[in-house]
Amino acid sequence: MARGKLRIYLGAAPGVGKTYAMLSEAHRRVERGTDCVVAFVEHHNRPRTEVMLHGLEQIPRRDLEYRGTSFTEMDVDAVLARRPKVALVDELAHTNVPGSRNPKRWQDVEELLAAGIDVISTVNIQHLESLGDVVESITGVRQQETVPDEVVRRADQIELVDMSPEALRRRMAHGNIYKSDKVDAALSNYFRPGNLTALRELALLWVADRVDEYLTEYRSEHRVSKIWGSRERIVVGLTGGPEGRTLIRRAARLAEKGAGGEVLAVYIARSDGLTAASPKELAVQRTLVEDLGGTFHHVVGDDIPASLLDFARGVNATQIVLGSSRRKSWQYVFGPGVGATVARESGPDLDVHIVTHEEAAKGRGLPVARGARLGRGRIIWGWVVGLAGPPLLTLLLSTVSIGLANDMLLFLTLTVAAALLGGLYPALASAAFGSLLLNYFFTYPLHRLTISDPKNIVALVIFIGVAVSVASVVDTAARRTHQAARLKTESGILSFLAGSVLRGETSVEALLERVRETFGMESAAMLERASDVEPWTCAGRVGIGPELKRPEDADVDVPIGDHMALALTGRVLPASDRRVLAAFAAQAAVVLDRRRLREEADQARRLAEGNRIRTALLAAVSHDLRTPLAGIKAAVSSLRSDDVAWSEEDQAELLEGIEEGADRLDHLVGNLLDMSRLQTGTVTPIIRDIDVDEVVPMALGGVPEDSVELDIPETLPMVSVDAGLLERSVANLVENAVKYSPPEQTVLVSASAIADRVEVRVVDRGPGVPDEAKERIFEPFQRHGDVPRGAGVGLGLAVARGFTEAMGGTLMAEDTPGGGLTMVLSLRAAARGGGTAAGHGENGENRDNGENRDNGENREHGESGEGGESGAPGEAEARPGDLGVPGVPGDAGGPADVTKARAERSRTGADSPVRPERQAS
Repeated sequence: MARGKLRIYLGAAPGVGKTYAMLSEAHRRVERGTDCVVAFVEHHNRPRTEVMLHGLEQIPRRDLEYRGTSFTEMDVDAVLARRPKVALVDELAHTNVPGSRNPKRWQDVEELLAAGIDVISTVNIQHLESLGDVVESITGVRQQETVPDEVVRRADQIELVDMSPEALRRRMAHGNIYKSDKVDAALSNYFRPGNLTALRELALLWVADRVDEYLTEYRSEHRVSKIWGSRERIVVGLTGGPEGRTLIRRAARLAEKGAGGEVLAVYIARSDGLTAASPKELAVQRTLVEDLGGTFHHVVGDDIPASLLDFARGVNATQIVLGSSRRKSWQYVFGPGVGATVARESGPDLDVHIVTHEEAAKGRGLPVARGARLGRGRIIWGWVVGLAGPPLLTLLLSTVSIGLANDMLLFLTLTVAAALLGGLYPALASAAFGSLLLNYFFTYPLHRLTISDPKNIVALVIFIGVAVSVASVVDTAARRTHQAARLKTESGILSFLAGSVLRGETSVEALLERVRETFGMESAAMLERASDVEPWTCAGRVGIGPELKRPEDADVDVPIGDHMALALTGRVLPASDRRVLAAFAAQAAVVLDRRRLREEADQARRLAEGNRIRTALLAAVSHDLRTPLAGIKAAVSSLRSDDVAWSEEDQAELLEGIEEGADRLDHLVGNLLDMSRLQTGTVTPIIRDIDVDEVVPMALGGVPEDSVELDIPETLPMVSVDAGLLERSVANLVENAVKYSPPEQTVLVSASAIADRVEVRVVDRGPGVPDEAKERIFEPFQRHGDVPRGAGVGLGLAVARGFTEAMGGTLMAEDTPGGGLTMVLSLRAAARGGGTAAGHGENGENRDNGENRDNGENREHGESGEGGESGAPGEAEARPGDLGVPGVPGDAGGPADVTKARAERSRTGADSPVRPERQAS
């Protein structure tokens, strides 16, 4: 029997529309006459999903009893007996109730496939077994219900159901996924924009990997050998000639044809300076490639083709672009050229493009430097002429007699030729060998190593002296030219190094990468220490290999002063390279010093900003301080006046005005002092582990009764904060929300645990704040909208954020679904505290942030399918109080009522916190 085909709708998160898409596909197949049934689909009381079930045949579910509760699961036997062509099975990762045919639903699906039934199913990316740790790091939720990756990989078709985080949150806010009483909690926890964006990226990347696997399989089956690269990385080989601009533009066009293309231009300079590249032209080409979005690299290498290929493979390039050779036809006798060599040795993984240009075949625009260091070929020819030339010349002169003087001139000519070709040592060998042959064959007495005529002795001595002198001059000239070429190369590198300063390249890592590339090293690091007895620390490092603990462990180390060193690994550099390396090291030290100076300048700027803030503060509060002072003075003067007989009601009203004015002054002065402390950096939190439900109620003493509703479970973990700073921050946020909420609307203060954080949310139903102003409202002296003067100096939210950040937390503003503003105060959870671990409910039931349940106990995010995947068997939504959605208020008499009672007690206390400044919302 042929195995059935599996089609999976994969989503990034609950609610993206997987079940809806599956049911839509079922309707299309039924319309085409396909026998399609619903084996198991959970609609979770979503009207649109429930409507899609109409018109489809549904297989009755199997009823099971577990721990006194009735559940329903897919009846595998009934589906097998019905034997449809296509079966719809929702929630592939679902865990069946004990007593079911199989422990997991994907095992039920395997049985259906083995029976030849095609299956259409759904799964979320967080339920893949291999991604458990990744999803937990993103959402703080450990998925208990998973499906093996291999099961999903074997699917004949995987279709991604995608939706942007904003659209999904709108769908959630409209009540299309959860009931209205769970929307706020879900949006503030699992369905946060960051979580949804990360899960969406995870799903897209996973599907992209599967597409690549399918493509590889297709290429293998159809024997497709041509490379189908989806992302091109193109290396452009530059010689410093004018054709480089053409090559760069051509490479940029090639990169634009593929998604995510990248251009890397590389100039390879020989260490001996044999090529005379124009620094000006290279600077122009560098600017061009950077303008086109590429990068420029300078590499030293004697074997240009090998160095170019090593660089291309090192950066994982897919293509190499080279220009047509500038050689003339006859010059190919010296070798095939760089382009042909690279093309021959590139292998199947690298495509080599030879681009024609106007300089092709016009001769070398960059000639070999004159008098450069003698190459290996010239030295070999020098030895050939120096050793083989004298015997051949002797054989020739033995047949023709032209006189001793002419013979000596010919031998001298041969010695000079050997010197010009091979340098000093071949010339010395030619002179010594030639003098012996002259003495033996052409000086009387012949065939004897004696000289009878003294004049011949002088001639031989002069011959040897001239030969040695000429050879020394030639060799010295070659060495000097080599040194000049070397210095020219070094000066070019130093010029580039100086140019990096002018271009503003102040990153230590960027400079170290240049060092590593230039000298072909594996890694480069800057090490420093405070004193001779302190250990070395790494100020910056690039490359591969183990991290260096001290300079002595490196292959090359260059000391910079007493307490700094540049360390490189890969190979031992010759002494001639250390001069340039020392320049790089000095520049790295300058970059480090500049970075420290910049930090000091930033600190000075902050101090200056603090002074500016204090100056602006004095100017801004002039009116706000005068108003209550004037009111107090007027009331006191009226009370002390003997001209008017005040009634008891008038006196009480005046005293109340004095009290209100004093409270305003106290409140203003408190905010001013707090902001001054924040600006000068003198806030020193005393961090300790506390319970949120002990601190937050204390912050409500400055707001009217019944204006705030608390939802802070006692099961939250403890937080590591400064209790006083936290109380002041929450007080400012609450009064901010109360002042801007409609009179009939209460402010909700809730708390929930997310991974290793605890979030306190202050939710109001006021006018809200536009997105572009959400950050500006936290700046000092900012009052959003048309707030009249006298309503505060605009420091309340600035103080709240400053205190929060001083404790290592964050404070952000979000829109309240349905209108209003929500302040999200995120705090570090204590490593060990008095509260229960986040996500755990009563009776030991592991809630897992409302996601994934095990054997019907763990309620997974209130989901089963979309927005309810893998939930409790037979339950479309998690119960309130079960933490099915994090942050959902508990049942009556639960933690919320306890917290409200504590809030009432805090309002009756003698010491109420200072009423915080309403700033903006």
